[in-house]
Amino acid sequence: MSPSLPAQIAAVFNAYPQAARTQLLAIRSLIFSLAVEHKLAAVDESLKWGEASYLVKGGTAIRIDWKEQTPQQVKVLFHCQTKLIETFREVYPGEFIYEGNRAMGIALSADIQKLPLAHCLQLAMHYQRVKHLPLLGL
Repeated sequence: MSPSLPAQIAAVFNAYPQAARTQLLAIRSLIFSLAVEHKLAAVDESLKWGEASYLVKGGTAIRIDWKEQTPQQVKVLFHCQTKLIETFREVYPGEFIYEGNRAMGIALSADIQKLPLAHCLQLAMHYQRVKHLPLLGL
């Protein structure tokens, strides 16, 4: 179960359309569930560059957001110098809408439980242990 939403992040999410807010909250819940399931350190939840950011020790930051420029999707963003997007693009070529080496878009209508999103988030949460492996150990 996810902890209560910090006021700063709630204010950002509440400014978004309902469909975007629903997807973002579902992704947030998945992040916290994965941290518990994999017995990871506590999730540090904060606001970075106006976007909700999630980090566990040993991982890399995961940011989630919605933008007016792409109103039919939410974005999951990672540090551009990681191999995450490159790996996801190779392993899951048609599952997400990729943007450069930083972001993957998820349609507002997508069922995140049917996407390999949990696996992608899990890799980001273990990134420091797998970053040296080909295809991040997949």
